[in-house]
Amino acid sequence: MLPDMPKVKPLISVLLPVYNAEKMVRQAVTSLLRQTLAEFEIVAVDDGSSDGTAGILDDLAKRDSRVRVIHLPHAGLISALNSGIVECRGDLIARMDADDVCHPERLRLQAEFLRANPDVSVCGCLVRSFPRNHVKGGFLRYEAWLNSLVTHDEIARDIFVESPLAHPSVMMRAGDLREVGGYREMGWPEDYDLWLRFFMAGKRFGKVSRTLLFWREHEHRLTFTDSRYALENFMRLKAYFLAKVMAESGRPLVIWGAGMTGRRLTKHLVREGIQPVAVVDIDPRKKGRVMRGAPVILPEELSDHPDAFVIVAVGSEGAREIIRARLARMGRVEVRDFLCAA
Repeated sequence: MLPDMPKVKPLISVLLPVYNAEKMVRQAVTSLLRQTLAEFEIVAVDDGSSDGTAGILDDLAKRDSRVRVIHLPHAGLISALNSGIVECRGDLIARMDADDVCHPERLRLQAEFLRANPDVSVCGCLVRSFPRNHVKGGFLRYEAWLNSLVTHDEIARDIFVESPLAHPSVMMRAGDLREVGGYREMGWPEDYDLWLRFFMAGKRFGKVSRTLLFWREHEHRLTFTDSRYALENFMRLKAYFLAKVMAESGRPLVIWGAGMTGRRLTKHLVREGIQPVAVVDIDPRKKGRVMRGAPVILPEELSDHPDAFVIVAVGSEGAREIIRARLARMGRVEVRDFLCAA
């Protein structure tokens, strides 16, 4: 049993929402209690669990005073997260999920990163999904892409492609998290919404370039069971924030991609009040068609729109890098003149 910690303000609060996780939560908390950095607390928010979770958390709290349990009626993840933020005393808030496991050096290395980079608000790390034989090809590709984004510039460049940080892997400055409003219910992924609000507020990101979180893959994960994580809701989320980007830029919009991804994103952008002036596609058979009120043009005709901001919405594997290179040859600079959103 680990010794009790002095009753002083901790450096880090680990925010751990828990709902019906009796089979996994002890392993998750134990991995935190084995951290090499000791100046932390675990704020475990029991979201009205109906299994043995509450008893397990209370037992862990009796064994180690760094564990504080908040018992609430079941109200869902976002309510649990925001209730937990209120209870967090640390200047840094680390996220953790009840089905994951972290490396013993995780908290120390992330805290050191934030200390060394005072301009960074959100620090992630590399992740590895397990058990490996349960991880499918699509998620392996996502994991590889996620782990390829380490610096702020890399994360900002790809932030509209997909969620660039694994939610349970991050450590955030508590003041910045509260400044952007914590979590909110919008009918789409709450973590991706948070990263985009940090981005729009001009906050910076970074990652410790080591695998410090082991991300459990199982059929009951919210990403598989909650409608907020459906593809259409990801598109709504992207369009909502891209509309803000376009409004701030004051530039006309061109969508690159007249396929399914481009059509879906354009539909939601139009609903947000952003009307593209043209849609680019490489298929000459589509030239002259109209998509959501915008003419379809070929890539070489993009020169007719020199002031346009381009949103790339082509989901085919490998297409993003090809289009990036082509736009760069046209003299367009990523983030300044175009963003990839697929």
